[in-house]
Amino acid sequence: MTTKRRPGEVRDAIFDVLSMKPQGASLAEIQEDVVRRIGPASASSVRSYLRLNTPEIFERTERAHYLVKENLSSSLNFDLTPPSQRKAPFVYNKAVLLHNDCFDWLKGCDPNSIHAVVTDPPYGLFEYSAEQQTKLRNGKGGVWRIPPAFDGAKRVPLPRFTVLTQEDLKSLDEFFFVWARILMPVLVPGANVVIASNPLLSHVVAGAVTRAGLERRGEIIRLVMTMRGGDRPKAAHDEFSEVSVMPRSMWEPWLIFRKPIEGRVQDNLRKWKTGGFRRPSQSKPFGDVIQSAPTRKNEKTLAPHPSLKPQSFLRQLVRGVLPLGDGTLVDPFAGSGSTLAAAEAVGYQSIGVEKDEQYFTMACIAIPKLTGLKIGNG
Repeated sequence: MTTKRRPGEVRDAIFDVLSMKPQGASLAEIQEDVVRRIGPASASSVRSYLRLNTPEIFERTERAHYLVKENLSSSLNFDLTPPSQRKAPFVYNKAVLLHNDCFDWLKGCDPNSIHAVVTDPPYGLFEYSAEQQTKLRNGKGGVWRIPPAFDGAKRVPLPRFTVLTQEDLKSLDEFFFVWARILMPVLVPGANVVIASNPLLSHVVAGAVTRAGLERRGEIIRLVMTMRGGDRPKAAHDEFSEVSVMPRSMWEPWLIFRKPIEGRVQDNLRKWKTGGFRRPSQSKPFGDVIQSAPTRKNEKTLAPHPSLKPQSFLRQLVRGVLPLGDGTLVDPFAGSGSTLAAAEAVGYQSIGVEKDEQYFTMACIAIPKLTGLKIGNG
């Protein structure tokens, strides 16, 4: 009798096996571990998936021996920085910023060493390749959409989320699945993982991360009016003047995940200091809706990153993810360092990892300045 499997189950099991084996494994070992995880699976299915995705995702180092490419992100149009070219770590009080690739860095972390993750990862993987970043920085745009000025205001470039192909979505799914599998062992039980997303792609991230073993714990809604969406049909504005192609975006989802706790929540809090969210006050619970204005001009001047989030929002979010105010918070896609600045502002120990040299340099300058910003309640 043939075992009926959900779509992608063999694929996920192969990633699961190889993400835990940096040196790779033989086809026979992969097959054995896949069967151990999901039950009977034909060797031909395992072999076919490996062959069809080599060399894009897997590397065959010798006959019938495979590994996930030295860094999956390089197979998804990211560019690795050789260790010899990495810059020295930047340290600012309790914040440490590393010029590294987070896949490599996470593989070297001690088990149970990270208490929380807050990050705004790349979604348009191609947009963040070296080639496209160079075009963006030169004002050419490339695959980035550079909107026209509106009422005299220069609008920031946006990744083209609406034109991702099915292959792009598959790559995103694989990217987040492998990333979460590598992240899992280094999280303490009960660690919160909060990932910025958008309404068009949040389902891809949620599916991949939960398959990797993290628990879905809802989402935080950042209430913010953006300039994305609301446009009339291109080249037919007059003909369809009362039509918006898609709704104007007025919110942003930040997905919440948690590494499974040990025992009861109170047991986990006592042992690992994690398992819930820190309340803003004794009388007020941590809520899943946070009012937020768009990032202000003064912050963009300090840290001109295309995905910069405001300190007024980040500080509320970052404060909440360590329920006892103790532990190490990590941003594996640190960008301009705004999450580290927020952690520093609320007194938390933090580590950021950024592989792009220009963003790393930007963050070294921006972290102290963003930390020192005086913000209101907006």
